Amino acid sequence: MNLSFRQLQAFREVMRTGSVSEAARILGRTQPAASALIANLEAELGLSLFRRQRRKMVPTPEARYFVSEAEAILDRLALSTRTMREIGELSQGRLKIACMPAASQVMMPQLVAEFLKDKQDVKVSLMMRASSVIEEWISSQQYDIGLSETPTDSAALDTKDFQLACVCAVPAEDPLAQQDEITAADLNGRPMAALQEGHPNLIDTQRAFAVQRSSFVQRFELRNFHPAMTLVENGLCYCICDPITAAGYMKARPEPHPIVFRKFNPGVVLKVSILQPSHRPPSTLATSFAESLSQELRQIQELF
Repeated sequence: MNLSFRQLQAFREVMRTGSVSEAARILGRTQPAASALIANLEAELGLSLFRRQRRKMVPTPEARYFVSEAEAILDRLALSTRTMREIGELSQGRLKIACMPAASQVMMPQLVAEFLKDKQDVKVSLMMRASSVIEEWISSQQYDIGLSETPTDSAALDTKDFQLACVCAVPAEDPLAQQDEITAADLNGRPMAALQEGHPNLIDTQRAFAVQRSSFVQRFELRNFHPAMTLVENGLCYCICDPITAAGYMKARPEPHPIVFRKFNPGVVLKVSILQPSHRPPSTLATSFAESLSQELRQIQELF
């Protein structure tokens, strides 16, 4: 059996109006074309659906039964068409995002909020995890988009990579805040907040101090840089932090900020990537959000 959408439409309109010519007018077709659709439908079903009586199309009992089936099929097709159109217009769907800690408290929630302003029916899963977990989730196609530290090359991942220059967080009242750039030598022997042992950021920061023959004194060991902001505010330490945390702090805190951020020399770079599964095409929704995320990271690159 090979029923068509147009056959069902013609049948429904004839049932509603009792007239092939009226059904043709409603559907924007000629009367012979509408008659042919009904005749072909009857041939496919092997049933007579109408009897002609005084220029009226009188439904058979079989037609009265079949009309509810036809209505259900057409309604379902209309709903599916509308849903797919809304998905194409980014007004419906689901987006699953996995995010590294640095971006999870301010940058990513604000970006999601901005993205969803005109998308009331879009649902979002936003999970904070370590970069290694994010790589696993994206590789296994559990999530649509991830923001993590740049992973090693993997056939399961499509990546868009960014290099972000880390900055020095200094109390606003500190004399060092008057400088445009702070060096490792300026921080020689001063208390620092930094990430846990073995983290690439800590290793690179220690290397920067060694290059300038400066003493790196780690007073606070942290899992991410967000707590460091409070410690720096209170004058307990300085911090070479990622610019995502710095940008988030500046957005979240009213001015004047208790902390200022300055360029740091020698440079310490945070390498981050937008991750997507490589073994399936991204949805229109995921593609659009990935572009918004790329734009946000480019703005952070330019900010410092």
